[in-house]
Amino acid sequence: MTEDVDWQERWRRAEADADNARKRCERLVAERTAAERVRCAAAWLPLLDHLDLALRHAGADPAAIVEGVEHVREEARAALARLGFSPVGAEGEPFDPERHEAAEAVPDLVAEPGTVLRVVRPGYGGPDGLLRPATVAVAIRPDEEPAGHGA
Repeated sequence: MTEDVDWQERWRRAEADADNARKRCERLVAERTAAERVRCAAAWLPLLDHLDLALRHAGADPAAIVEGVEHVREEARAALARLGFSPVGAEGEPFDPERHEAAEAVPDLVAEPGTVLRVVRPGYGGPDGLLRPATVAVAIRPDEEPAGHGA
């Protein structure tokens, strides 16, 4: 009988230990998620500061405003880079459906069919995968019908 009591006690302890481990894990995940949210939000604060500054000077020389917007764009790219995301998609590279989304097919006599001719919207990716594919214009042979336009 005492052997049965001993096993029951061990079982209860193991069950309590497992429950405590689960709760610790849940707390740790919640803490890390909150810390990552703060880190991501903090990466974007300088951009908001520069946009506020640009709006305060909206009546300035248009060339200066364009220069300011270009600076904010570069800062946005740097923020993405700090978060581990770099641009995806460049003119001249082969079309890759894993990294690109074709917006248009452009007949071209010079470029190899399937070559990215123009990046319509850059994509971004990181070590964990693609954040967004690049939207591109892709070369096709001049005598080729774009997909979806044939008879």
